[in-house]
Amino acid sequence: MLPLLGTKRLDAITDEDIQRLKATMERKNAKTVNNALSVLSKMLKVALEWKVIDRLPATIRLLKPGSAEMAFYEEEDYERLVEGAAHVDERALIAVLLGGDAGLRTGEMIALEWTDIDFRRSLLHVNQSEWEGHIGTPKGGRARTVNMTSRLTAALKAHRHLKGPRVLYSDDKSTADRDALASWIRRAERRAGLSITGRLHILRHTFCSRLAIRGATTKAIQELAGHVSLTTTQRYMHLSPAAKESAIRLLELDVRGEKRGEIRESSTASEENGR
Repeated sequence: MLPLLGTKRLDAITDEDIQRLKATMERKNAKTVNNALSVLSKMLKVALEWKVIDRLPATIRLLKPGSAEMAFYEEEDYERLVEGAAHVDERALIAVLLGGDAGLRTGEMIALEWTDIDFRRSLLHVNQSEWEGHIGTPKGGRARTVNMTSRLTAALKAHRHLKGPRVLYSDDKSTADRDALASWIRRAERRAGLSITGRLHILRHTFCSRLAIRGATTKAIQELAGHVSLTTTQRYMHLSPAAKESAIRLLELDVRGEKRGEIRESSTASEENGR
């Protein structure tokens, strides 16, 4: 909201401004757009309550959330992307692994500093995020710690430099931004023979999906991904074979919690003893 409305008085915000704000976020999903709209709505209502303004200057209507499934890379495609990134640029490889092996958001990748990395214990501390040049806490307002995979650790060690505190820098030695990261991902996708999207958030979805498919618990995925709401994490749990298997096992139990097969066996044994 800052670039578009940051210089405006609250009572000067119009319905047209609201529509323009929505238009600037047209490529984002409805939930992300609604998050921004909710903040603005709350701001205006508090201003009215505190008598900073005498009326609500505009009407804010949230978007209807879509029900489409989140895109993610299947395991084979993800490994092809990792291999493609390794051939393109070591920064592309790090970006892919930060997303797919550690679940970082784009802003968290940009803001990542060498002091956030504990090579001795293979830990990644996600302490901050960057958006439009502004550094803040990660989404949800909470820092988190992620155990690094061996290949992510190796890639980061090989990339160590003295350009500055950040991990990722562009060719002109400025800190990497979203355009730079998207460019690296597109090159990796092209090299891997995948659809060229440049969408880094697919990697984060891939991270959560890979954990669910391997049977990680909902709570573990929530903590590693930094989801504030468990509802967000549960969108991935339909992929968990462990969850499906345990659900089917429930059908083998009778109302007393005993396996049906065991009941039949004990019943047969009792009848034979009676004879």
